[in-house]
Amino acid sequence: MLDVLRLRILAAVAAHGSVTKAAKELNYSQPAVSHHLARLEAETGAKLVQRVGRGIRLTPEGEHLARRAGEIVGRVDAAAAELSAMVGLRTGRVRVAGFQSALAALVPHAAGTLRGVHPGVELHLVEAHPRVALDLLRAGKVDVAVVFRYDEPPPADIRAAHLFDDPVYLLSLEPGQTLAGNRDSAWIAGCENCRREFLDACAKAGFVPPVAYTSDDIIVQQALVAAGMGVTTMPGLALRTHHAPGIEASPLADFRRHVYLATYGDPPDPPATTAFIAALHHAVEQTRPGEPTPPTPVE
Repeated sequence: MLDVLRLRILAAVAAHGSVTKAAKELNYSQPAVSHHLARLEAETGAKLVQRVGRGIRLTPEGEHLARRAGEIVGRVDAAAAELSAMVGLRTGRVRVAGFQSALAALVPHAAGTLRGVHPGVELHLVEAHPRVALDLLRAGKVDVAVVFRYDEPPPADIRAAHLFDDPVYLLSLEPGQTLAGNRDSAWIAGCENCRREFLDACAKAGFVPPVAYTSDDIIVQQALVAAGMGVTTMPGLALRTHHAPGIEASPLADFRRHVYLATYGDPPDPPATTAFIAALHHAVEQTRPGEPTPPTPVE
């Protein structure tokens, strides 16, 4: 019976055309790789490699076995991964960081799906601004982060999958409103650390908004709008969690945020993390959070 480890080594040598490179990929010494190749030749009774100058190349027999070796090693790795997933998901854990409206409108749907399919997986949630969530991800304190960006892409060290675009709306007492049309209105905005994109959008519309009230609470913001105290902007995902009666939501052209699922480190992800990611994608497909029209408020 052929040794799978030696087949893996032969496949690596065929892929790289070099014993040295194969040894580096497999984290073996060069003499160890040469030894295993010699043992494989002894097991098969065939000459598999031959020296050419300072390098080597596979013989026709070596090329044939290397092709088969790639198939065999791939099947063994797939079986091992499947078994690991089956065992790991009995008692797995996944830690998720996300911004408020994602945790309220999207993650619970994913959590329900995850529990239904893998009841043994523990889910831990923490609310965090995207910048904080990515720091937690890099520090290994969470396994997945649901974050949003506006114009800039996710940092290069983050593995990010785009989930959907979240449109932004102007909330007022009148339908069909625009930013520029409310340049003289009293504005309700988030804290100074959370209003940069809002101010940039107003600047593109040609004005500086007179911010009269500050709050990061969407219920407070909408209560102020409903009382006629001013106008504000709000992403559609937040409107799915709360949409006060009497408030009109007018979509703003070219003002939206991009929502991503972020992980860190080299793939593959742990089985529990992979299961949550699948559940989150399912939640996006089912709830369609990027739809352009927010839910109608209940009177």
